[in-house]
Amino acid sequence: MDNLPPLKDVISKYEIRAKKSLGQNFLLDLNLTSKIARYAGNLEQSDVLEIGPGPGGLTRSLLNEGARQVVSIEKDNRCIAALEEIQSLFPGRFRLLQGDALSMNVTQYLTDPIKIIANLPYNVGTELLVRWLNSKNWPSFWQSMTLMFQKEVANRIVACPGSKAYGRLSVMSQWRCNTKIAFNIPATAFTPPPKVESAVVHFEALNEPKFPAEVDKLEFVVSKAFNQRRKMLRGALKGHFINVEEGLFSIGVLPNKRAENITVQEYCAMSQVLIRK
Repeated sequence: MDNLPPLKDVISKYEIRAKKSLGQNFLLDLNLTSKIARYAGNLEQSDVLEIGPGPGGLTRSLLNEGARQVVSIEKDNRCIAALEEIQSLFPGRFRLLQGDALSMNVTQYLTDPIKIIANLPYNVGTELLVRWLNSKNWPSFWQSMTLMFQKEVANRIVACPGSKAYGRLSVMSQWRCNTKIAFNIPATAFTPPPKVESAVVHFEALNEPKFPAEVDKLEFVVSKAFNQRRKMLRGALKGHFINVEEGLFSIGVLPNKRAENITVQEYCAMSQVLIRK
C-alpha cells in the first residue's frame, strides 16, 4: 500500500472531479475509510463487494484490512486507470468491473461469505439497498452490509414506529436484518463537501426474517400505507385491498391508526390477511 500515491495526487493526475450526475463525493481520509472497513468485522475469510470506489480510498482500506477478495464496480471511466494501479499491486485479490451496478449480476465473481461495503453514490444508494433487501431468495447472497448514506436516509433505516423518520425503508430493513448506525461522517470529510452529513449503517442479515411474510406482499402493503402516511389506514389502503377494516380488526390493528404507528410485526401480519383487489 505504501507504493500507492496519495489520493489527492491520484485525483489530480487523472483529473477526477466529482460529478453530481453520478452522485459522487470522494472520501479521501484513509483513517475514515479504514474505520469503515474495520467496522465490517474480520474480512480475511470474506469476499467484499464495493460499489462506486471512485479513486479507491475505501478500496485501499478493504485490501489493507485483509479482505480475501474485493470486487469493485465503477461506472466512471475516469477512475479506471487509478483503480488499475491498485489492482496491479494486489493480483488475485482485487477484481475491477466497469459498468452500472444497477444492471450487473456480480455474484458469479464472488464466493461465500460475502460482505457489501461501500460509500454508495447518492443517486443510486437507496435503489440498490431496496434491491438487496427485497430479494426473493433469502438468505441473500450477502452476509452483512456496511454502507454509507446521507444521514437522513440512515435515520430512516433505523427509525422506530412513531417517529417521523419511520417508513418503508425502516420496515423492510428491520424485517430481515439487525440494523445500526455505526458512526456519522461530517460533510467536511468529503471532496467536494456535500450539503449534508453522512452516516455509516451496518446491516446483519438474519437467517430467517423476524416475522412470517412474503416479500412481495409485504412490500406492497408497506408502500401503499406510506404513500399516504397522513391518512388513517382505512383510507390509505382503500382501493388497494378488499375488506380492509375487517382484515385489520382480525389481527388487532385499529383502522384509524396511521402508517407510522404500525410495527414491523403488524405490517407482516397485514400482508398475510389483506387481499389485494
